Amino acid sequence: MTKSERVILFLLAALNFTHILDFMIMMPLNNYMLLSGFKFSALVASYSISAFFSGLAIALFIDRFDRKKSLLLAYAGFVLGTLACGIAPTYGLLLAARIVAGLFGGIIGAQVLAIVADMFAYEKRGRAMGAVMSGFAAASILGVPISLYLTNIFKQNWHIPFLLIGGLGILLIPLVIRFVPSMKGHIREYEKQTSPFAALLTVSKVPVQRAALVFSGLLMMGHFLIIPFINPYLEFNKGFSKDQTPMIYLAGGIASLFAAIYLGKLSDKTGKLSVFTLSVIFSLFMVLIITRMPNVSFGVVLLFFAIWFTVATGRIVTAQAMISQVVPAAQRGSFMSINGSIQQLGSGIAAMCAGTIVVTEKSGRILHYEWVGYLSILVLAGTLLYGRYIFARLDARQSSPTEEATALEDELVANPASSIIE
Repeated sequence: MTKSERVILFLLAALNFTHILDFMIMMPLNNYMLLSGFKFSALVASYSISAFFSGLAIALFIDRFDRKKSLLLAYAGFVLGTLACGIAPTYGLLLAARIVAGLFGGIIGAQVLAIVADMFAYEKRGRAMGAVMSGFAAASILGVPISLYLTNIFKQNWHIPFLLIGGLGILLIPLVIRFVPSMKGHIREYEKQTSPFAALLTVSKVPVQRAALVFSGLLMMGHFLIIPFINPYLEFNKGFSKDQTPMIYLAGGIASLFAAIYLGKLSDKTGKLSVFTLSVIFSLFMVLIITRMPNVSFGVVLLFFAIWFTVATGRIVTAQAMISQVVPAAQRGSFMSINGSIQQLGSGIAAMCAGTIVVTEKSGRILHYEWVGYLSILVLAGTLLYGRYIFARLDARQSSPTEEATALEDELVANPASSIIE
Protein backbone atom coordinates (compact mmCIF):
# COMPACT_ATOMS: atom_id res chain seq x y z
CA MET A 1 0.00 0.00 0.00
CA THR A 2 1.47 3.35 -1.06
CA LYS A 3 1.73 6.46 1.09
CA SER A 4 -0.96 8.27 -0.88
CA GLU A 5 -3.32 5.30 -0.48
CA ARG A 6 -2.73 5.33 3.27
CA VAL A 7 -3.50 9.07 3.44
CA ILE A 8 -6.71 8.58 1.47
CA LEU A 9 -7.78 5.69 3.70
CA PHE A 10 -7.04 7.80 6.78
CA LEU A 11 -9.23 10.65 5.53
CA LEU A 12 -12.03 8.27 4.54
CA ALA A 13 -11.79 6.71 8.01
CA ALA A 14 -11.99 10.21 9.50
CA LEU A 15 -15.18 10.93 7.55
CA ASN A 16 -16.54 7.62 8.78
CA PHE A 17 -15.52 8.60 12.30
CA THR A 18 -17.62 11.77 12.28
CA HIS A 19 -20.78 10.43 10.69
CA ILE A 20 -20.68 7.20 12.70
CA LEU A 21 -20.08 9.17 15.90
CA ASP A 22 -23.03 11.40 15.04
CA PHE A 23 -25.19 8.26 14.87
CA MET A 24 -23.63 6.45 17.86
CA ILE A 25 -23.76 9.37 20.26
CA MET A 26 -27.57 9.33 20.23
CA MET A 27 -27.62 6.08 22.23
CA PRO A 28 -25.98 7.30 25.47
CA LEU A 29 -27.54 10.76 25.16
CA ASN A 30 -30.96 9.32 25.98
CA ASN A 31 -29.70 9.00 29.54
CA TYR A 32 -29.57 12.83 29.57
CA MET A 33 -32.70 13.51 27.51
CA LEU A 34 -34.82 10.99 29.48
CA LEU A 35 -37.27 10.45 26.63
CA SER A 36 -39.81 7.64 26.52
CA GLY A 37 -38.84 4.48 24.66
CA PHE A 38 -41.03 5.32 21.67
CA LYS A 39 -39.92 8.99 21.41
CA PHE A 40 -36.29 8.00 21.59
CA SER A 41 -36.72 5.20 19.03
CA ALA A 42 -38.45 7.66 16.70
CA LEU A 43 -35.49 10.04 17.06
CA VAL A 44 -33.04 7.26 16.16
CA ALA A 45 -35.18 5.83 13.37
CA SER A 46 -35.78 9.25 11.77
CA TYR A 47 -32.09 9.45 10.81
CA SER A 48 -32.06 5.91 9.41
CA ILE A 49 -35.31 6.14 7.47
CA SER A 50 -34.43 9.51 5.88
CA ALA A 51 -31.05 8.03 4.93
CA PHE A 52 -32.89 5.09 3.33
CA PHE A 53 -34.89 7.36 1.02
CA SER A 54 -31.98 9.63 0.12
CA GLY A 55 -29.78 6.65 -0.68
CA LEU A 56 -32.37 5.21 -3.07
CA ALA A 57 -32.86 8.58 -4.76
CA ILE A 58 -29.15 9.26 -5.16
CA ALA A 59 -28.59 5.77 -6.62
CA LEU A 60 -30.45 6.87 -9.77
CA PHE A 61 -27.67 9.23 -10.84
CA ILE A 62 -24.70 9.01 -8.44
CA ASP A 63 -22.53 7.09 -10.93
CA ARG A 64 -22.77 9.98 -13.42
CA PHE A 65 -20.43 12.04 -11.27
CA ASP A 66 -16.97 12.10 -9.82
CA ARG A 67 -17.13 10.10 -6.57
CA LYS A 68 -15.06 12.77 -4.79
CA LYS A 69 -17.51 15.58 -5.62
CA SER A 70 -20.49 13.43 -4.59
CA LEU A 71 -18.80 12.63 -1.29
CA LEU A 72 -17.98 16.28 -0.56
CA LEU A 73 -21.51 17.46 -1.30
CA ALA A 74 -23.04 14.81 0.93
CA TYR A 75 -20.57 15.52 3.72
CA ALA A 76 -21.21 19.27 3.65
CA GLY A 77 -24.96 18.65 4.01
CA PHE A 78 -24.34 16.23 6.85
CA VAL A 79 -22.19 18.78 8.72
CA LEU A 80 -24.94 21.41 8.44
CA GLY A 81 -27.55 18.94 9.73
CA THR A 82 -25.34 17.96 12.66
CA LEU A 83 -24.70 21.59 13.62
CA ALA A 84 -28.49 22.13 13.52
CA CYS A 85 -28.84 19.31 16.06
CA GLY A 86 -26.36 21.17 18.24
CA ILE A 87 -28.57 24.27 18.45
CA ALA A 88 -32.03 22.64 18.37
CA PRO A 89 -34.02 23.95 21.40
CA THR A 90 -36.97 21.51 21.23
CA TYR A 91 -37.69 17.86 20.51
CA GLY A 92 -39.51 18.75 17.26
CA LEU A 93 -36.62 20.79 15.89
CA LEU A 94 -34.14 18.12 16.94
CA LEU A 95 -36.20 15.53 15.10
CA ALA A 96 -36.18 17.72 11.98
CA ALA A 97 -32.41 18.24 12.24
CA ARG A 98 -31.87 14.47 12.58
CA ILE A 99 -33.85 13.97 9.38
CA VAL A 100 -31.63 16.48 7.54
CA ALA A 101 -28.46 14.85 8.90
CA GLY A 102 -29.78 11.45 7.83
CA LEU A 103 -30.61 12.62 4.31
CA PHE A 104 -26.93 13.43 3.71
CA GLY A 105 -25.26 11.06 6.18
CA GLY A 106 -26.76 8.02 4.50
CA ILE A 107 -24.92 8.87 1.29
CA ILE A 108 -21.49 9.23 2.89
CA GLY A 109 -20.94 5.61 3.88
CA ALA A 110 -21.92 4.32 0.43
CA GLN A 111 -19.53 6.68 -1.35
CA VAL A 112 -16.67 5.82 1.01
CA LEU A 113 -17.17 2.10 0.36
CA ALA A 114 -17.44 2.66 -3.40
CA ILE A 115 -14.15 4.59 -3.42
CA VAL A 116 -12.39 1.83 -1.46
CA ALA A 117 -13.81 -0.88 -3.72
CA ASP A 118 -12.66 1.05 -6.83
CA MET A 119 -9.16 1.59 -5.43
CA PHE A 120 -8.41 -1.95 -4.22
CA ALA A 121 -8.79 -5.38 -5.84
CA TYR A 122 -10.89 -7.96 -4.03
CA GLU A 123 -7.78 -9.80 -2.81
CA LYS A 124 -6.67 -6.68 -0.89
CA ARG A 125 -10.07 -5.23 -0.10
CA GLY A 126 -10.50 -6.83 3.32
CA ARG A 127 -7.50 -4.93 4.69
CA ALA A 128 -8.64 -1.67 3.08
CA MET A 129 -12.20 -2.08 4.35
CA GLY A 130 -10.80 -2.80 7.79
CA ALA A 131 -8.76 0.41 7.70
CA VAL A 132 -11.79 2.50 6.74
CA MET A 133 -14.03 0.75 9.24
CA SER A 134 -11.51 1.69 11.94
CA GLY A 135 -13.44 4.97 11.97
CA PHE A 136 -16.07 3.07 13.90
CA ALA A 137 -13.47 1.96 16.43
CA ALA A 138 -12.11 5.50 16.75
CA ALA A 139 -15.64 6.79 17.32
CA SER A 140 -15.93 4.36 20.22
CA ILE A 141 -12.45 4.85 21.65
CA LEU A 142 -12.27 8.64 21.43
CA GLY A 143 -15.52 10.09 20.16
CA VAL A 144 -18.13 8.75 22.54
CA PRO A 145 -16.11 8.99 25.79
CA ILE A 146 -14.85 12.51 25.01
CA SER A 147 -18.30 13.66 23.90
CA LEU A 148 -19.93 12.35 27.08
CA TYR A 149 -17.13 13.78 29.22
CA LEU A 150 -17.72 17.22 27.72
CA THR A 151 -21.46 16.78 28.14
CA ASN A 152 -20.94 16.20 31.85
CA ILE A 153 -18.59 19.19 32.14
CA PHE A 154 -21.13 21.50 30.50
CA LYS A 155 -23.84 20.62 33.03
CA GLN A 156 -25.16 17.60 31.12
CA ASN A 157 -25.83 19.70 28.00
CA TRP A 158 -26.57 17.11 25.28
CA HIS A 159 -26.06 19.70 22.50
CA ILE A 160 -22.27 19.70 22.99
CA PRO A 161 -21.44 16.44 21.11
CA PHE A 162 -23.23 17.61 17.96
CA LEU A 163 -21.37 20.93 17.96
CA LEU A 164 -18.09 19.05 18.43
CA ILE A 165 -18.79 16.71 15.49
CA GLY A 166 -19.89 19.56 13.23
CA GLY A 167 -16.76 21.55 14.05
CA LEU A 168 -14.51 18.59 13.26
CA GLY A 169 -16.35 18.07 9.99
CA ILE A 170 -15.62 21.65 8.95
CA LEU A 171 -11.90 20.99 9.47
CA LEU A 172 -11.96 17.77 7.40
CA ILE A 173 -13.55 19.21 4.26
CA PRO A 174 -10.46 21.11 2.99
CA LEU A 175 -8.25 18.06 3.65
CA VAL A 176 -10.51 15.88 1.52
CA ILE A 177 -10.41 18.51 -1.24
CA ARG A 178 -6.60 18.53 -1.08
CA PHE A 179 -5.70 14.84 -0.81
CA VAL A 180 -8.53 12.67 -2.18
CA PRO A 181 -8.21 12.42 -5.98
CA SER A 182 -11.03 12.69 -8.47
CA MET A 183 -12.50 9.29 -9.35
CA LYS A 184 -14.15 9.22 -12.79
CA GLY A 185 -13.10 5.87 -14.24
CA HIS A 186 -16.51 4.35 -13.65
CA ILE A 187 -18.33 7.06 -15.66
CA ARG A 188 -17.42 5.63 -19.09
CA GLU A 189 -19.29 2.42 -18.39
CA TYR A 190 -22.18 4.28 -16.79
CA GLU A 191 -22.65 6.44 -19.91
CA LYS A 192 -23.48 3.30 -21.88
CA GLN A 193 -26.65 2.94 -19.83
CA THR A 194 -29.79 4.37 -21.42
CA SER A 195 -32.00 4.83 -18.37
CA PRO A 196 -31.48 6.76 -15.12
CA PHE A 197 -33.26 3.85 -13.46
CA ALA A 198 -30.63 1.41 -14.73
CA ALA A 199 -29.18 0.85 -11.25
CA LEU A 200 -32.52 -0.13 -9.73
CA LEU A 201 -33.45 -2.18 -12.80
CA THR A 202 -30.14 -4.03 -12.70
CA VAL A 203 -30.56 -4.86 -9.03
CA SER A 204 -34.05 -6.15 -9.73
CA LYS A 205 -32.75 -8.40 -12.53
CA VAL A 206 -29.55 -9.77 -10.98
CA PRO A 207 -30.34 -12.44 -8.34
CA VAL A 208 -27.04 -12.15 -6.51
CA GLN A 209 -27.43 -8.37 -6.11
CA ARG A 210 -30.98 -8.72 -4.80
CA ALA A 211 -29.84 -11.40 -2.40
CA ALA A 212 -26.87 -9.31 -1.22
CA LEU A 213 -29.17 -6.39 -0.39
CA VAL A 214 -31.57 -8.57 1.61
CA PHE A 215 -28.57 -10.05 3.42
CA SER A 216 -27.22 -6.56 4.18
CA GLY A 217 -30.51 -5.32 5.61
CA LEU A 218 -30.99 -8.38 7.80
CA LEU A 219 -27.43 -8.16 9.11
CA MET A 220 -27.87 -4.52 10.13
CA MET A 221 -31.25 -5.22 11.71
CA GLY A 222 -29.86 -8.09 13.79
CA HIS A 223 -26.88 -5.97 14.85
CA PHE A 224 -28.81 -2.86 15.75
CA LEU A 225 -31.74 -4.34 17.68
CA ILE A 226 -29.96 -4.32 21.04
CA ILE A 227 -27.93 -1.10 20.62
CA PRO A 228 -30.40 1.75 21.38
CA PHE A 229 -31.10 0.62 24.95
CA ILE A 230 -27.66 -0.55 26.06
CA ASN A 231 -26.98 2.59 28.09
CA PRO A 232 -30.35 2.80 29.89
CA TYR A 233 -30.09 -0.91 30.65
CA LEU A 234 -26.63 -0.57 32.20
CA GLU A 235 -27.43 2.58 34.18
CA PHE A 236 -31.00 2.04 35.35
CA ASN A 237 -31.16 -1.77 35.43
CA LYS A 238 -27.63 -2.67 36.45
CA GLY A 239 -26.74 0.40 38.50
CA PHE A 240 -23.65 1.65 36.68
CA SER A 241 -23.16 5.42 36.66
CA LYS A 242 -22.93 7.91 33.78
CA ASP A 243 -19.21 8.17 34.50
CA GLN A 244 -18.74 4.43 33.97
CA THR A 245 -20.78 3.74 30.85
CA PRO A 246 -18.48 5.71 28.46
CA MET A 247 -15.77 3.20 29.36
CA ILE A 248 -17.80 0.55 27.53
CA TYR A 249 -17.29 2.40 24.26
CA LEU A 250 -13.61 2.89 25.06
CA ALA A 251 -13.01 -0.82 25.69
CA GLY A 252 -15.21 -1.86 22.78
CA GLY A 253 -13.60 0.66 20.45
CA ILE A 254 -10.08 -0.57 21.23
CA ALA A 255 -11.24 -4.12 20.55
CA SER A 256 -12.90 -2.98 17.30
CA LEU A 257 -9.75 -1.23 16.14
CA PHE A 258 -7.64 -4.37 16.47
CA ALA A 259 -10.44 -6.50 15.05
CA ALA A 260 -10.84 -4.26 11.97
CA ILE A 261 -7.12 -4.43 11.22
CA TYR A 262 -6.40 -8.05 12.13
CA LEU A 263 -9.61 -9.68 10.93
CA GLY A 264 -9.49 -7.67 7.69
CA LYS A 265 -6.02 -9.06 6.94
CA LEU A 266 -7.03 -12.55 8.08
CA SER A 267 -10.07 -12.55 5.80
CA ASP A 268 -7.86 -11.73 2.81
CA LYS A 269 -5.74 -14.79 3.59
CA THR A 270 -8.26 -17.39 4.76
CA GLY A 271 -11.50 -16.27 3.14
CA LYS A 272 -14.00 -13.61 4.09
CA LEU A 273 -16.90 -16.02 4.44
CA SER A 274 -15.13 -18.17 7.04
CA VAL A 275 -14.22 -15.13 9.19
CA PHE A 276 -17.78 -13.83 8.83
CA THR A 277 -19.21 -17.20 9.91
CA LEU A 278 -17.12 -17.44 13.06
CA SER A 279 -17.84 -13.81 13.96
CA VAL A 280 -21.61 -14.32 13.73
CA ILE A 281 -21.54 -17.57 15.73
CA PHE A 282 -19.63 -15.95 18.59
CA SER A 283 -21.85 -12.87 18.46
CA LEU A 284 -24.97 -14.97 19.12
CA PHE A 285 -23.62 -15.94 22.53
CA MET A 286 -22.57 -12.37 23.30
CA VAL A 287 -26.03 -10.97 22.50
CA LEU A 288 -27.54 -13.45 24.92
CA ILE A 289 -25.06 -12.52 27.65
CA ILE A 290 -25.50 -8.75 27.18
CA THR A 291 -29.30 -8.74 27.18
CA ARG A 292 -29.54 -11.19 30.11
CA MET A 293 -26.50 -9.93 31.96
CA PRO A 294 -25.92 -11.37 35.42
CA ASN A 295 -24.85 -9.16 38.33
CA VAL A 296 -21.11 -8.94 37.73
CA SER A 297 -18.36 -6.41 38.32
CA PHE A 298 -17.86 -3.57 35.88
CA GLY A 299 -14.55 -5.08 34.75
CA VAL A 300 -16.38 -8.19 33.57
CA VAL A 301 -18.94 -6.00 31.79
CA LEU A 302 -16.10 -4.30 29.91
CA LEU A 303 -14.78 -7.72 28.88
CA PHE A 304 -18.23 -8.75 27.60
CA PHE A 305 -18.50 -5.64 25.45
CA ALA A 306 -14.93 -5.89 24.17
CA ILE A 307 -15.70 -9.38 22.85
CA TRP A 308 -19.03 -8.26 21.39
CA PHE A 309 -17.46 -5.28 19.61
CA THR A 310 -14.74 -7.58 18.22
CA VAL A 311 -17.10 -10.08 16.64
CA ALA A 312 -19.49 -7.35 15.45
CA THR A 313 -16.62 -5.62 13.65
CA GLY A 314 -15.50 -8.91 12.13
CA ARG A 315 -18.87 -9.63 10.60
CA ILE A 316 -19.37 -6.06 9.29
CA VAL A 317 -15.92 -5.74 7.67
CA THR A 318 -16.12 -9.11 5.92
CA ALA A 319 -19.75 -8.64 4.90
CA GLN A 320 -19.00 -5.27 3.26
CA ALA A 321 -16.06 -6.73 1.35
CA MET A 322 -18.20 -9.60 0.02
CA ILE A 323 -21.14 -7.37 -0.86
CA SER A 324 -18.90 -4.96 -2.81
CA GLN A 325 -17.89 -7.75 -5.20
CA VAL A 326 -21.37 -8.58 -6.55
CA VAL A 327 -21.39 -5.49 -8.77
CA PRO A 328 -18.98 -4.15 -11.45
CA ALA A 329 -17.12 -0.88 -10.86
CA ALA A 330 -19.31 1.11 -13.26
CA GLN A 331 -22.37 0.46 -11.09
CA ARG A 332 -20.68 0.24 -7.71
CA GLY A 333 -21.48 3.76 -6.50
CA SER A 334 -25.19 3.41 -7.20
CA PHE A 335 -25.30 -0.12 -5.83
CA MET A 336 -23.50 0.84 -2.63
CA SER A 337 -25.93 3.75 -2.24
CA ILE A 338 -28.80 1.29 -2.47
CA ASN A 339 -26.96 -1.00 -0.08
CA GLY A 340 -26.46 1.86 2.37
CA SER A 341 -30.15 2.67 2.11
CA ILE A 342 -31.13 -0.90 2.87
CA GLN A 343 -28.79 -0.92 5.87
CA GLN A 344 -30.31 2.30 7.16
CA LEU A 345 -33.78 0.84 6.69
CA GLY A 346 -32.70 -2.25 8.63
CA SER A 347 -31.36 -0.18 11.52
CA GLY A 348 -34.47 2.03 11.48
CA ILE A 349 -36.78 -0.98 11.63
CA ALA A 350 -34.62 -2.42 14.41
CA ALA A 351 -34.88 0.80 16.45
CA MET A 352 -38.65 0.96 16.08
CA CYS A 353 -39.01 -2.75 16.94
CA ALA A 354 -36.84 -2.32 20.03
CA GLY A 355 -38.80 0.79 21.06
CA THR A 356 -42.07 -1.12 20.69
CA ILE A 357 -40.88 -4.12 22.71
CA VAL A 358 -39.05 -2.30 25.51
CA VAL A 359 -41.08 -0.62 28.26
CA THR A 360 -39.53 2.27 30.23
CA GLU A 361 -40.57 2.74 33.85
CA LYS A 362 -40.66 6.17 35.50
CA SER A 363 -37.41 5.37 37.28
CA GLY A 364 -35.70 4.84 33.90
CA ARG A 365 -35.53 1.06 34.33
CA ILE A 366 -36.40 -0.85 31.14
CA LEU A 367 -38.35 -4.09 30.81
CA HIS A 368 -38.30 -6.87 28.18
CA TYR A 369 -34.78 -6.11 26.98
CA GLU A 370 -34.08 -9.85 26.83
CA TRP A 371 -36.91 -10.21 24.29
CA VAL A 372 -35.02 -7.84 22.00
CA GLY A 373 -31.97 -10.06 22.45
CA TYR A 374 -33.87 -13.18 21.41
CA LEU A 375 -35.11 -11.42 18.27
CA SER A 376 -31.57 -10.27 17.46
CA ILE A 377 -30.25 -13.83 17.79
CA LEU A 378 -32.98 -15.15 15.50
CA VAL A 379 -32.29 -12.53 12.81
CA LEU A 380 -28.50 -12.97 12.97
CA ALA A 381 -28.73 -16.76 12.74
CA GLY A 382 -30.95 -16.47 9.68
CA THR A 383 -28.53 -13.95 8.17
CA LEU A 384 -25.63 -16.36 8.65
CA LEU A 385 -27.38 -19.17 6.79
CA TYR A 386 -28.47 -16.83 4.01
CA GLY A 387 -24.99 -15.31 3.69
CA ARG A 388 -23.35 -18.71 3.31
CA TYR A 389 -25.81 -19.53 0.56
CA ILE A 390 -25.13 -16.29 -1.32
CA PHE A 391 -21.36 -15.92 -1.05
CA ALA A 392 -20.00 -19.48 -0.99
CA ARG A 393 -19.02 -19.50 -4.67
CA LEU A 394 -17.99 -15.85 -4.77
CA ASP A 395 -15.62 -16.13 -1.82
CA ALA A 396 -14.11 -19.34 -3.20
CA ARG A 397 -12.76 -17.30 -6.13
CA GLN A 398 -10.60 -15.37 -3.68
CA SER A 399 -8.09 -18.20 -3.61
CA SER A 400 -7.95 -18.21 -7.43
CA PRO A 401 -5.64 -15.96 -9.45
CA THR A 402 -6.52 -12.30 -9.84
CA GLU A 403 -7.56 -12.95 -13.46
CA GLU A 404 -10.50 -15.05 -12.26
CA ALA A 405 -11.67 -12.32 -9.91
CA THR A 406 -11.50 -9.90 -12.83
CA ALA A 407 -13.42 -12.39 -14.98
CA LEU A 408 -16.31 -12.27 -12.53
CA GLU A 409 -16.56 -8.50 -12.91
CA ASP A 410 -16.31 -8.80 -16.72
CA GLU A 411 -19.09 -11.37 -16.62
CA LEU A 412 -21.37 -9.03 -14.68
CA VAL A 413 -20.64 -6.14 -17.06
CA ALA A 414 -21.29 -8.22 -20.18
CA ASN A 415 -24.36 -9.98 -18.83
CA PRO A 416 -25.93 -8.19 -15.83
CA ALA A 417 -28.67 -10.78 -15.57
CA SER A 418 -26.19 -13.57 -14.95
CA SER A 419 -26.04 -15.00 -11.46
CA ILE A 420 -23.33 -16.60 -9.40
CA ILE A 421 -25.98 -18.19 -7.22
CA GLU A 422 -26.62 -21.73 -8.34
